[in-house]
Parts: sequence; structure tokens; C-alpha cells
Amino acid sequence: MFRPLKAYQVVVDLVVAALFLVVAVAVESAVAPGVGLGTWFGAFPSIVAELLIALPFAAALAVRRLSPGLSLGLAWAGALLQMGLGRPPSAADLAIFGVLYAVAAYGTRAVYWAGLISALAGAIVISLYLVLGPAFMSTTFTWQTLPIALALLIAAAFALGLAWTIGALVRTGIRAREDRENRRRAEAEAAAEQERVRIARDMHDVVAHSLAVVVAQADGARYAAASDPAVATEALGTISATARSALSDVRMLLTQLRLREGDGPQPTFADLPALFQQVRGAGVDLSVDVDLGDPARTPTAVQLAAYRILQEALTNALRHGDGGPVEVRLRRESGQLHLAVRNGLRGGVDHGRSGHGLIGMGERASLVGGRLNAAAEDADFVVAATLPAGETP
Repeated sequence: MFRPLKAYQVVVDLVVAALFLVVAVAVESAVAPGVGLGTWFGAFPSIVAELLIALPFAAALAVRRLSPGLSLGLAWAGALLQMGLGRPPSAADLAIFGVLYAVAAYGTRAVYWAGLISALAGAIVISLYLVLGPAFMSTTFTWQTLPIALALLIAAAFALGLAWTIGALVRTGIRAREDRENRRRAEAEAAAEQERVRIARDMHDVVAHSLAVVVAQADGARYAAASDPAVATEALGTISATARSALSDVRMLLTQLRLREGDGPQPTFADLPALFQQVRGAGVDLSVDVDLGDPARTPTAVQLAAYRILQEALTNALRHGDGGPVEVRLRRESGQLHLAVRNGLRGGVDHGRSGHGLIGMGERASLVGGRLNAAAEDADFVVAATLPAGETP
């Protein structure tokens, strides 16, 4: 029933209402002193009736923004009291225009339409009261009074409807501004969420791959060191290089997350040999078939997506494969980049489960306009992707 307002808005409305009450009573006393008090107030000074009539209208102004519905009710109460006492129109009636404006601008949907109905009904009531009221022409309706009644009805409907219409226009502007603000906030939240997802995806790809290589090297070195100590030294060197590379990537991603800067250097096709070397260094029998033509013809975003998909697929083969050969095929044909990674299945591993890695690969392919499929084929697990690579000259 009550709208949230700031303290200064409530104070302003109360001050405006108090000033209106003083002015309305003063004007009424000066213009029509002692007019139409009615038998109820015959024993009282005219100021009492004037104050009694102006008070509901002033109260309606005081709460017009705080509670538009209550304000409309108070305005009707003041109007009915005024007509019940047989009083002519007065300066206090001007509050009705402010009430109709506030009802249309700030009221709920029900109050909004109640304001329109009140404007139309009020125009009819005012016209009938001015024509048939005891303080005016007569108590009978004749053909001579019909033109006057119609003129009064049109004038009253125009005046009251104009106040309501202005409030409705303000309401439309307020709603439009709120919609723009909500849309801007939603777009900002969506952009932030997309950035968090991208960084989380990069973090997963970098950390998962690097840790898989480190674990494989450490396990291999532990068993091989007994017969050949040089193998342990070589494995430690690979572990150190892999960890340093991963640490550099993680620091870059954290910097982007903290400072919201643009993307730093991202891996491209030129970094594929180092990736393959890391996997081979982890003891994987890796077979690579790459035919990219001129790599510069492939967009950088597609190169990044292909690199990350290969990285995650090889990490999965290293972690979940049967230890057998892993085949990588990467070719650019007819403006498309075809990528496939095949490895043997290890028994007891649920390869059909969609983990974060498979979801991330699918998202990367989708973001550049490609598609990806990861599924078991006979005794192997195959990750296959098709990405747009630009037009073929």
C-alpha cells in the first residue's frame, strides 16, 4: 500500500501539503466568506467549514507519492464532503489534479486504472453538481441546461483527463528507464559470467593438462630410477618446465580476472609442437598427422579453440587411456579444420560421463561456430571436432 520513499521526499510532500492547506483556506475565506455552510455548520464560523473541506485534499497531496491509492480515496472523500455541504468549487479542488497525476505516475496497475475511471466519473459528477447543485442553477434538469451541462462535462473531462495523461506519460518514462537499467545490469552480469566461465575453462585446461604431465613423469621416473638414474633427472627437468609453463599461464589468467584487462598471449598452432613434446615426455606413444597449409589463414580464435581441445583430449587420454598409442589428426580442408584424437579405453572408466573437460571442449567448439563429438567407438575413445577455418583461396 505504501511506496518506499526517501526521507527528503516525505518531508517535501508534507511541507507542500501544509502550504497548500494554508493557501486554500486563506483564498476561500477571501473569495467566498461564509458561503454555503449548510445547516450542519450554521452555528460555527465559516473558517471551520473551509478548514474541514480543505483538510482531506491537503492530506491527499501529502500522501500522493507515498500511497497513491490512499491519496485517491482522500480526494474522493473531500469532494463528497464538499458536495454534501453544498459548497461551491474552491481552491482546495486544485489538489485533485495533483492526485490524478500521482495516481497515474506512481500507482499500482489497479490504482492506475482507478485513476482513469475516477477522472471520467469525476467529470460527470462535477457537471451534474454544477448544474443541479443547490448552490447553483436549480434542482431540475431542462433542455436549457443541457448545453451548459455538456460544456461543463467536456471541460471537466479534458482537465481531469489531462492531469491523468501527463502522469501516465511520466509513468511510461519511469518504466522505460527502469527497463534500460535492468537490461544494462543483466548484460553486465551476463558478460561477467561469460568471462568467469572462460577463465575457469582456461584454468581447467592449463592446470589439468600440466598436472597430468607432472604426475605421469613422476610415476615413470619413480619406477625407472632404480635401473637408470638418468631417467629421473630427465623427468625432473620435464616436470620443472611443465610446472613453470603452467604457473605462467595461471598468473596471466589471474591477472585478467583481477584487473579485467584484455586477453594476454594465447596459444596458437605454433605452440602445438611443444604440446606434443610434453605429452611424449610423459611416456605416451603419440602419433601426429598435421596438415594445416598456411596457419596464418586460420583465425586466431579458431587456433586457440583447436589448441585447447587438443590439450584437453590428450590430457584425458593420458589420465584415462589404456596406455596404448594415441593418434592425433589435424587437417585443414575446404575452409574447415578437422580435428580428431583417438586413444584406447581403459577398463572400469566411465567414458560416457560428461565431466568439465568434455563440456569445456564442446563450449570452445560452439563459441567459434564449430561442433564437437566425444564418444566411444569400438575399443577406442574418439574426440572429433570440426571448426570453421576461413575461406580457401
